[in-house]
Parts: sequence; structure tokens; C-alpha cells
Amino acid sequence: MKHRVYIILIGLAMLMTSCVTPRRVNYLQDMTHGSQIELENRFEARIAPADELSIVVSSPKEELSKPFNAQAQERNGRGYLVDVNGDIEFPVLGHLHVAGLTRLKLQDTLTALLESGGYVEDPFVSVRFSNFKIFYLGAGAGRVITITNERCTFLEALALLGGLDNYTRRDRIAVMREVDGVMVTRYLDPRSSDVFNDPFFMLQQNDIIITDGVNTGTARTELTYWMGIASTMLSAASLITSVMMLRTLNK
Repeated sequence: MKHRVYIILIGLAMLMTSCVTPRRVNYLQDMTHGSQIELENRFEARIAPADELSIVVSSPKEELSKPFNAQAQERNGRGYLVDVNGDIEFPVLGHLHVAGLTRLKLQDTLTALLESGGYVEDPFVSVRFSNFKIFYLGAGAGRVITITNERCTFLEALALLGGLDNYTRRDRIAVMREVDGVMVTRYLDPRSSDVFNDPFFMLQQNDIIITDGVNTGTARTELTYWMGIASTMLSAASLITSVMMLRTLNK
């Protein structure tokens, strides 16, 4: 019986070393069934310098649209790189300022220019981001996430990273973004639904996510907590063992 008690205690000790309190790691802890949150910040990616754009022009008369796709074909399908001034050089139309436009706005602008100039009859213009990337830096690890469309939320990025391990701080996840030539940092906490209305919840191209490990103070507090439980259980086991020994001697 004594051996059984020790085996159980060893198993419990191993279990406790792997335990992490749910309050510290669970996502969106204040959400309940049927919760509805109206998003204050709606995001549509805007073109910026250093973006690479895929632009394809098509029309019922293919020969009319060919000149506008020639540059992409010559560059083996690579897109149009937006220069430091926010401009691209587009076939026939020449120098175009595109920074600050959304993808859909640029589509409409190019369609109007092609129609009004009489270059293409009934043109259809498709614009996509070719280099929408999010960068991740964690403890001893780094990754680049390529976004296949123009929309990625903070939680979606965490999912693409495979989630966070139990020893990553949830209260200090930094999102860094260049805003008007200044690098701005905000800390987001995925444990609270408040994260939905943070202005950095909707990620933009070239955002950087940085995570930290659990600080020593938190780790020490949890270790003290579990050590207290272990001490109590060992005392109880010692008492049980003593009672069992006394019973054995009295027989």
C-alpha cells in the first residue's frame, strides 16, 4: 500500500509540473455563447511604397488588352513594385500614383482610364497584392506569414502560426507597424474580447508580431502555488503511511 501511495504522489507531481492555469492562457475568456461584438475598426488594405501589385487587364478583344499585360509577362509574372514615392509605371498609361488607394479603388481607376482613353473596349481589371506578409518574432524563432488575400486579423495570424504555447505571455503580444514614417507598437491580449476593437487588430502588410516568454515573477508565483499543494499532499501521505504502519503493528 505504501508503494501505491508513493506512485500516486509521483504521478501527481509530474502532472503539476505540466499544469498551466487556464486564466493565463485561454483565449477570449469573457466571451459567452451567443456573444456579439460590433467591430469599430474596419480595415481595407491600402497600397503603400514597396508593395508589389499583380495587375491583369482583360477584355472581349484580347489583342487590345495584351499591351497592358506585356510588362508582367516580360518579368516572368512578377508584379508592379510601388516606388518610394508611391508610384508605378504602367504600360501605355505611364506614371501613376497609387499609394493610398485600396485594391478596388485602383481597379476602378485603371478601368476608367482605359475606357476614357479608348485603349480597351469593356476592360476588366484585376488588382491583387503579391507581397502581403506578416512577420513573427518569438523566443528563438521567426517566421514570415504570406497572406493570400488583403485581410488578416490578429487572431487569424496567431492561428496561422499554430497558436501560442503555454509559456508565451498573452498580455504582452506586440504588434509593430510603420505609420507615417514612425514605428508604432501596441500590445494586444487575445484573452479578452477587447482585442477585437484594438486599431491594430486588423493587420496590415509588413506588420511585425513579437511575443515574450512568461516572466520570472509569474513563473515563481505559480511554482510557489504548486509547491504548496505538493507539500500539503506529501504531509497527508506521510500521515496516511504512519496510520497504516500503526495498524500493522497493532495486529
